[in-house]
Amino acid sequence: MSDAQVGLLVATPIIVIFALALYRMGVLRLSGTITAVAMSVAIGIALFFTQ
Repeated sequence: MSDAQVGLLVATPIIVIFALALYRMGVLRLSGTITAVAMSVAIGIALFFTQ
């Protein structure tokens, strides 16, 4: 596993946790949270398999 893949495995969950925290604080609406989580997971998966 390359350094880039390890970085993606670390960064993607942090982004998801941050989006959920913003939702719980009332900064993001549910639709924005779902979009942020879905896109970060999709981008993480795409980049993980193309590295």
